[in-house]
Amino acid sequence: MNTEEIMSQITSMAVLYGPKLIGAILVWIIGGWVIKVISRVVQTALTKGGTDPSLKPFLLGIVSGLLKVMLVITVLGMLGIEMTSFIAIVGAAGLAVGMAMSGTLQNFAGGVMILVFKPFKVGDFIDAQGYSGTVAQIQIFNTILKTPDNKTIIIPNGGLSTSSMTNYSTEPKRRVDWTIGIGYGDDVDKARAVIKRLCDNDERIFKDPEVVIAVSALADSSVNFAVRAWVNAADYWAVYFEMNENVYKTFANEGLNIPFPQMDVHIHKDV
Repeated sequence: MNTEEIMSQITSMAVLYGPKLIGAILVWIIGGWVIKVISRVVQTALTKGGTDPSLKPFLLGIVSGLLKVMLVITVLGMLGIEMTSFIAIVGAAGLAVGMAMSGTLQNFAGGVMILVFKPFKVGDFIDAQGYSGTVAQIQIFNTILKTPDNKTIIIPNGGLSTSSMTNYSTEPKRRVDWTIGIGYGDDVDKARAVIKRLCDNDERIFKDPEVVIAVSALADSSVNFAVRAWVNAADYWAVYFEMNENVYKTFANEGLNIPFPQMDVHIHKDV
């Protein structure tokens, strides 16, 4: 092959592929700039929307990654590269990876849902997946709880986002419930007055709504009162425990009995 033939082939290839190459380069440059602009717009929207700071990098990474994949496929297509087989291979590989990491992806999706919809936040006391504790961290794959006795519980976000969960910190007020029993033969009105006095003397118990004190059951060995009072959520356990102690001490001084199960044993001696 002489020089003229080589130059002729080069010229033919330049005429054939030159415009495609130039167009692909321009698309790559412009596409990269557009991706940066879109990423900034998404970041601004996430910031204004109050999206959790730990979630923003993941969402930005997903958006940016998808746009870059689309740009690469577009540029390769402009260069005349057959993309059907390539896309099929990528899809098959993605399916295999997705099946292998199904649990991890489920936890990731659960973490995203928790961070977006915020059924609870750091500092809330929740009951979920058979565990109770204060939320210490909300990570993208797991949520970490601290129990009242200072144990660390790590719960995968997949199950946490799709199952029932009780959040005790959502509302600023909580109702405290007691069941207080007196013996048969004790003065019911006196017992009610004593319980009401104890509730009125505790400044942490709200006067509105009014405390409910009602006979709830005539049990086997006691007449049971249902006592329901409203307090600030932070005072719940302190009020609950202290009222139990106050009732025990006061009932003894007031001549009211707190019954407990007893069994009479009769021994018959054969003569």
